[in-house]
Amino acid sequence: MTVDLVVTNGTVVTPAGRSPDTGVAVDDGTIVAVGRTDNLPAADRTVDAEGNVVVPGIVDCHIHNREPGLEYKEDWESATRAAAAGGVTTVVGMPNTDPIIDRPDHLECKFERGEASAHVDFQSYVVVTSENLDLIPALDEAGALGYKIFLGSTVGDVPPPSDGEILEAMERIRETGKRLGFHEENGEIVDFYTEQFQAEGRNEPIDFAHSRPVIAEREAVERMITFAAETGVKIHMYHVSSGDAAEAVARGKERDVAVTAETCPHYLWFTEDVLREKGNVARIQPPIRDAGQQARLWTSLQTGAIDCIATDHAPHTAEEKLVDDPFGNTWDAISGFVGLETEIPALLTFVDEGRLTLEEWVHHHATRPAEVWDMYPKKGSLQVGTDADITIVDPDRTWTLEDATTLHSKSCVTPFEGETFTGKAVTTIVRGEVVYEDGKVVGESGYGTRVDV
Repeated sequence: MTVDLVVTNGTVVTPAGRSPDTGVAVDDGTIVAVGRTDNLPAADRTVDAEGNVVVPGIVDCHIHNREPGLEYKEDWESATRAAAAGGVTTVVGMPNTDPIIDRPDHLECKFERGEASAHVDFQSYVVVTSENLDLIPALDEAGALGYKIFLGSTVGDVPPPSDGEILEAMERIRETGKRLGFHEENGEIVDFYTEQFQAEGRNEPIDFAHSRPVIAEREAVERMITFAAETGVKIHMYHVSSGDAAEAVARGKERDVAVTAETCPHYLWFTEDVLREKGNVARIQPPIRDAGQQARLWTSLQTGAIDCIATDHAPHTAEEKLVDDPFGNTWDAISGFVGLETEIPALLTFVDEGRLTLEEWVHHHATRPAEVWDMYPKKGSLQVGTDADITIVDPDRTWTLEDATTLHSKSCVTPFEGETFTGKAVTTIVRGEVVYEDGKVVGESGYGTRVDV
């Protein structure tokens, strides 16, 4: 028997453990064997892992690819090119585009554009507003991965539904069996402090962070958990930034509420001091917190309150980020920055520092996000019969992101510029096709496809 592809001479790592001198055999886009290198079948193509670490393809369940409508920042092609270069094999796009993804024809447009240009596999969330509660079943039928509600102000100014409408949405989403996620900041609290700070002339980047206090995040988490306990819907908390909010998630899990949560590499890597050091480049919402909140967030990751790690990859132009004047009036800047090519390096650096094991990294970054969003075991595993999505990393490679413009996104602003990492993706394989190797994206635009759910 000859198969299409074999990956040889690696250490295969899954949440269950690691196996040295092991590889993966692939035929027709599907894994057909995982075993010792000398037991694998002959293949038309061999990828020698050269002793590096072989893991299930990384799943980033939170990116802003900006298409449709905001392609000047990013599009499916450029976002998934960055994903391939970063070792990410599946991405999920957010719905705050132009138009917003709030009805079936808008979702179909997003899918069609992805099919035309994506380098890796993809999916999309749909947004719930006061205007589309009646479309929740139709959005499910159209193939949405899940639903999202913005509880506070965000890029795109998507207005939140009322609490009553949220309860109604939860009832309807429960019937679909899918999960409802939240941008979990209390909008009234944020708006109050934003207006107060602006009136007082508090215009520094750190003032932006303090205008969105931890209580705004924690209250939103606690309120949505209470609503979910009442309605029985599955919920998810995106981009948890604080120990307070993560501990609220843990209390919800103790009450047997079906709540999951993610955090992002920047919340684990930086403290709010980065806003004093790098200015509006590091402006994001929820904001990066102080060292005490970060320490408790780490504890919550290690004890299981946080399920997933994702990037909230959010490209904006250098002009929108005030790169030429990073400490300029923060209210003139915009929130968000790119992350698809620094997430694996950041997390492998944490592995090198002993803060995570390789197995824990794979759990949080591949297996668990696929489980949370009902893509497992097709995605996030190395099981026979599943999609042959494989990420190969060199965990010992030390390097510095000296120039963010070398990244593959259209917009490359990131506070990770200048940071030094230990670890890097070296090969990315999507459904048996090598899409990144030897420092180059080699996969074809349009190869990526929508993940069926």
